[in-house]
Amino acid sequence: MHIVIPDDYQNVIRSLDCFALLDGHRVSLYHDAERDPARLAERFAEADALVLTRERTCIDAALLARLPRLRLISQTGKVAGHIDVAACTRHGVAVMEGRGSPIAPAELAWSLLLMARRQLLPAIQALYAGQWQVNLGDRLYGQTLGIWGYGKIGQRLARYAQAFEMPVLVWGSQGSREAAERDGHRAAPSREAFFAEADVLSLNLRLVEATRHIVTAADLARMKPSALLLNISRAELIAPGALLDALDRGRPGFAALDVFEQEPLVDPAHPLLRHPRVLCTPHLGYVERQGYELYFGDAFANVRAFFAGEPCSFADPQVHARRG
Repeated sequence: MHIVIPDDYQNVIRSLDCFALLDGHRVSLYHDAERDPARLAERFAEADALVLTRERTCIDAALLARLPRLRLISQTGKVAGHIDVAACTRHGVAVMEGRGSPIAPAELAWSLLLMARRQLLPAIQALYAGQWQVNLGDRLYGQTLGIWGYGKIGQRLARYAQAFEMPVLVWGSQGSREAAERDGHRAAPSREAFFAEADVLSLNLRLVEATRHIVTAADLARMKPSALLLNISRAELIAPGALLDALDRGRPGFAALDVFEQEPLVDPAHPLLRHPRVLCTPHLGYVERQGYELYFGDAFANVRAFFAGEPCSFADPQVHARRG
């Protein structure tokens, strides 16, 4: 069986313990960010299965039409809009997904929050350049953490906030607001109040058509000049160009971002990377060893189970397969 794994950016997948699940199979790994459909078709031409890392490579009907041998796409984490599932069904390609974990994304979000509020990056850069104590940051104690999307990551952030004695304000669906109140937090009375009151506002929504560009310029204009916008979810939650314009206007005053509209973002001249009040990381939310063992362990177990004609080898009610 020939298994192709694109987008192994760090060249680490072979080093994972779970890679042993593919013993006995031919495996091809690619470490760049190829997006040209013709090049992808060449790389995937002999593949019986693809193992995709989250949403890095898009699989559409045109590409599938050039891959008559392909039988399975095994997805790390959840299937999203990067895979045309209907086209896979038409071409007889099964799509299997695994589990997600809120732990690493929540930890990264909190790291960004601390770094941005205490202004650690410019302080560290100055120290390495021979300067001592060049700026002044802010503590988290007493600041209101606004959470839009009270799911697994949002709930974990709320618990972190309690440890730092930050009041929590939640916006989202009625179910999210009710769950937050049951946990002892406040639900914002309105969307307008949510943006106006939060000192730190964290976006923790899934990107679907209903949430695409859901954060508008008007929302951002309601934020405090001292507020921090934190986005580890998806850049497309924010209307195109709205964040940079809002930052230039001074509301919000700061942003910490792990996600971008085009990834990988490798242009050092990109305005978000050059903005003095923006802290950026290269989409590291789920990128850590234990998370990779979980994500790829599930994906590789699904490959083995599929070609052996067996059910998934782990029992999680959230995991399922779509077979063409």
